[in-house]
Amino acid sequence: MLVFIARRLIAGVLLVFAIATVAFFLLAAGGTSIARTLLGETATQEQIAQKMAELGLDRSPLVRYGDWLAHALRGDFGTSWLSNTRVTTALLDRLPVTLSIAIGSVVITALLAICLGVLAAVRRGWVDRIVQVLAVAGFAMPGVWLALLLILWLAVDNQFFPATGYVPMTGSLGGWALSITLPIVAIALSSVAATAQQIRSALLINLEADYVRTLRSRGLPERSVIFRHALRNAAPNALTVLSLQFINLLGSTVVIEKVFALPGVGSMILDATVAGDSPQVLGVVVLMVLVVIVVNLAIDIAIGWLNPKVRAQ
Repeated sequence: MLVFIARRLIAGVLLVFAIATVAFFLLAAGGTSIARTLLGETATQEQIAQKMAELGLDRSPLVRYGDWLAHALRGDFGTSWLSNTRVTTALLDRLPVTLSIAIGSVVITALLAICLGVLAAVRRGWVDRIVQVLAVAGFAMPGVWLALLLILWLAVDNQFFPATGYVPMTGSLGGWALSITLPIVAIALSSVAATAQQIRSALLINLEADYVRTLRSRGLPERSVIFRHALRNAAPNALTVLSLQFINLLGSTVVIEKVFALPGVGSMILDATVAGDSPQVLGVVVLMVLVVIVVNLAIDIAIGWLNPKVRAQ
């Protein structure tokens, strides 16, 4: 198991390095355009040259990359060109917002998908058809459209939840829960049905396997056959799908945070990209990749625990 985890960690480190390097040189190609974006269209060539020298953009990309990498390895992503604040500090302030939404969405997606997937596989009939219809509808439903409907129905018309804003958990636990409920629902609903469809398919394959017929012939209760054996063997496929859905959910937070005016990492990277704030963009990119790698590592460990064959591959 330790060798399995070590391989995954090495692959994750290499992935972070590769993505950070590509992102840096793509942003570094901006040069003059970044300085012009920061100063405005009316800036003169003199002002642009002065700004580039101030930001260090007059140095070669390789020199700048070496300097950035040396600091990034110590957890220092530099200073925002726009707000003049430390990027690491800004990320740590905004990360709880994004993680609250992303983790909450994954938990809701997993719980509802397991319930619907098991029902569809066991009951078949109309339950199965409803799950399949919901899978298509959820895939086709834009998250922004759903978010706006939730705001109009549950925040504006009925005032059950706040329409916008975020309350820190340390300020009020109830206020925090209310402020993230609608964003979580808006993100999770588009993924629940598709994940349930995958769980249904994996569970159906296992329910038709020879070992399940053997277990039933030995007189094991149906609930034990389904949940202790068939569902456990179907879990690796479900976890793989869930890991892919997490990446999708994390990407959805970028737009959803803007819709609900949440001060998270997603809205931070949008503002930084529009403003040409490269240090913030790079900091968010590295952080997001790290979060995805940690989650995928946890899921890989869970799959390896459920299926020893994976550890040997």
